[in-house]
Amino acid sequence: MRLRPHNKAGEARARQSLRAGELANDAPRGATRSTAHFAFTLLEVVISVALMAIILASAYACFDAGIRGKRMVEPRVEIFQNARVAMALITADLRDACPLSKDFDFLGMHRTIGEMPADNLDFATHNYTPTKEREADFCETSYYLNQDSTNGTFTLFRRRNPIIAPDPLSGGSREEIATGLLGARFEYFDGIDWYDTWGDLKGKKQTSNKDQPNMSGMPEAVRITLWFDSDPQAKNVEGQTRTNPPMTFQTVARLMLAESSQQGGGSSSSSSSDQSGQGMPTGGVGQ
Repeated sequence: MRLRPHNKAGEARARQSLRAGELANDAPRGATRSTAHFAFTLLEVVISVALMAIILASAYACFDAGIRGKRMVEPRVEIFQNARVAMALITADLRDACPLSKDFDFLGMHRTIGEMPADNLDFATHNYTPTKEREADFCETSYYLNQDSTNGTFTLFRRRNPIIAPDPLSGGSREEIATGLLGARFEYFDGIDWYDTWGDLKGKKQTSNKDQPNMSGMPEAVRITLWFDSDPQAKNVEGQTRTNPPMTFQTVARLMLAESSQQGGGSSSSSSSDQSGQGMPTGGVGQ
């Protein structure tokens, strides 16, 4: 009876020793399995590096394309804004145009600088708000181009003189309207045909406008064409022509007071005003 407790104690110690041996044997096996499960082969590493390189190259290409697109769009947005402002100012002044003086009703001179047209325009307009004493809504107005010697482009200026002066083609102050132009052209419509010039610098010396209707009076409409440099950030190398075509903007401005001025000028101009409805151009066009 006394041997049973002794045997039970021995059995318990034997079981404990067996468990400890099993744990000792299983520990290296578990560690080996864990290490083998999380390890990478050389092929897997090479494939991962290649995929990462492809992803980074694609991301850089997308980022570079976005930067180049932004650099291309920003100057063109500025060009559209400059063209919109210039067209709006010229059209507003021409819409309320009136005779410039007793010698010059309306002057439009055609000239070129290099290969591009750089026309001048001289007239008077009621599109003016008086700001000082002795001023009315009558204002002598001129539009012309000046060339920039650094990059070869032109700047569009507007001259305004709200005071009636002995010389209607000078005086007043000028303001910059738009920069980066490559040329400007003004064409004049008498109700039938388009002309490159209008008026005569020598004054009103002809008695009839049947043969030359563009020598006196005012045109019924003016077609405005402006050319802007499509890549203003490109360097201008002497002797090399520009590869990018210019951006062209065009619109037609109708002179609201042209018919009344022609009727007041006598019977010689009435024949042209009677045909004002023939061939009248439609609204402006912009490109």
